[in-house]
Amino acid sequence: MEIRWMQAFIAVAEELHFGRAAARLHTAQSPLSQTIRKLERELGATLFERSTRSVSLTAAGQAFLPHARAVLDEVEAARKATHASAGGVYGRVAIGFSGVLNHRSLPPLTRAVRERFPDISLDLVGRVMTRDAVEQLNSGRLDLAFVGLPVDSSLIRTRLIAQESLGVVLPSDHPLAARPGVDIAELTDQGFITTPLSAGSALQESVLRACVAAGFRPRVVQESTDPYMILLLVAAGVGVALMTKSIALVLPPGTSYVPLTGTDVAMSHGIGWSPRRGSVARDAVLAVAEDVLPTPEVEMR
Repeated sequence: MEIRWMQAFIAVAEELHFGRAAARLHTAQSPLSQTIRKLERELGATLFERSTRSVSLTAAGQAFLPHARAVLDEVEAARKATHASAGGVYGRVAIGFSGVLNHRSLPPLTRAVRERFPDISLDLVGRVMTRDAVEQLNSGRLDLAFVGLPVDSSLIRTRLIAQESLGVVLPSDHPLAARPGVDIAELTDQGFITTPLSAGSALQESVLRACVAAGFRPRVVQESTDPYMILLLVAAGVGVALMTKSIALVLPPGTSYVPLTGTDVAMSHGIGWSPRRGSVARDAVLAVAEDVLPTPEVEMR
């Protein structure tokens, strides 16, 4: 049984069309059909039901498909391991992030990793709040994660990558939207859109601290774990939201960002990882992060 036979089988199984599979493999349809027949004779089973109008997998074909993919994955892993033995780095690294809040940190990191270590595959896992990030880093489901700081945990290590002051996102027609600044105490009677407190969001904790320091608890009118959905709800006039200043770069139409003047509470962003020994690939990504996301020397207010 040859590797190219499995490549041919997978192409036909995914396309369910011999013509498209042949084009994908840069071959003619007749040689592809012959390859599939050779594979079927080798296995002693029919892999496809063929008619003049359709192609479908048989039960044998469905059973064989995941194993064929696994074989090709192992071949690719062997190829990357060969490169690694010559000084290259390969592997898979899972990175947790919280969506739109990481729009300034995630893209430069992933671009740099792909440029410097093309054999490292990145699994990007969205909507990971700080509390979940700690748990998933500790369990090994994530290798790295963007987190809010400080993290009250001995389970992970962290490094500061940015600090940002808080501002308020308002509907564009809100009476305060045209102001150069808003004292947080002026938001006492406003309805707030926040992430659920139970979600373990460091931003939500910062918002709560800022409001309590100003003498009130925010009146929450709606909750969402998706930061961009929170912005859309503000645009719809549902309420207001406290966000970090970099959010002003990605606001949806119908919203305005106004800096807060009545608080010095800042949101600290960091990158976290498990203190346990990690893979060479994870450590390579951490090294890249130190390069492209250095720890600020002064607070970025």
